[in-house]
Amino acid sequence: MWFWAFVGPFAIGLALFTYVPLAWSVYLSFFDAHNTVTPTDFVGLDNYTAMLGDDAFVSSLGTFLLFTAFIVPATYVLSLGLALMVNRLRFAQAFFRSVFFLPTACSYVVAALIWKLSIFNGVRFGLANTVLGWFGADQTAWLSTTDPPWYWLVIVTVRLWLQAGFFMILFLAGLQRIPPRLYEAAAVDGARPGWQTLRYITLPQLRATSVAVVLLLVINAFQAFDEFYNLMSDARGYPPYARPPLVYLYYTALGQEQNLGLGSAGAVILALIIAVATVVQARWFGLGRKED
Repeated sequence: MWFWAFVGPFAIGLALFTYVPLAWSVYLSFFDAHNTVTPTDFVGLDNYTAMLGDDAFVSSLGTFLLFTAFIVPATYVLSLGLALMVNRLRFAQAFFRSVFFLPTACSYVVAALIWKLSIFNGVRFGLANTVLGWFGADQTAWLSTTDPPWYWLVIVTVRLWLQAGFFMILFLAGLQRIPPRLYEAAAVDGARPGWQTLRYITLPQLRATSVAVVLLLVINAFQAFDEFYNLMSDARGYPPYARPPLVYLYYTALGQEQNLGLGSAGAVILALIIAVATVVQARWFGLGRKED
């Protein structure tokens, strides 16, 4: 009785606000659902065929792959570097750990607006253009310049600032589980502190943590929406470039046509891609495999 007293409200909320909408989205994906969530015109797999044949949707998946290629290795290296530095501190470790973790509590919307209006503003008042002006460089319209695509610098840096601290904490937990005797034995065997101990002791001992970090980074990249939407959209709408899958599905399902069936089919396709990518990565990294 007490188990259900504590778990029941959470389970009801989870079912009502998560599982029921998910199931209903799958249901809608098989219907012609224009401007309605209770459709009657069954179309089978037509919505899925239309989405897979839509160049804009396929292009949005390409945007995701490019974003993943930028953000996953950058976040991994930065968060691991921060963890290594904080772990070596002999004083004020809690202070620096809190400072680097603090951006995680910031809203993605607020951070995107700060980046857009204060740091990478396309006029002379932006911090980035102000610094460039000190060196005699021309002003840059960061979010509208496509050759070169400077908007990637804005998108990647705001995501780095927001999530590096969280993954730093994961790496810190992994570093603190490494037995000190391993480093002592390496020193006795003549291993030099620095790259050798990092390569042959630290990184192998962080294998499980690294796998979890990479999996979470890829899934988070698939779900990118807030920073893209708030950075790139304006009164004229969203530009045709740098459009990730969730932004495209947002305009498909909630735009002028409000084609909820087509948007639901795209969401199901995206969920399947995330699931397949996660399983493939887990198998490739040997997640759950017993250590030799």
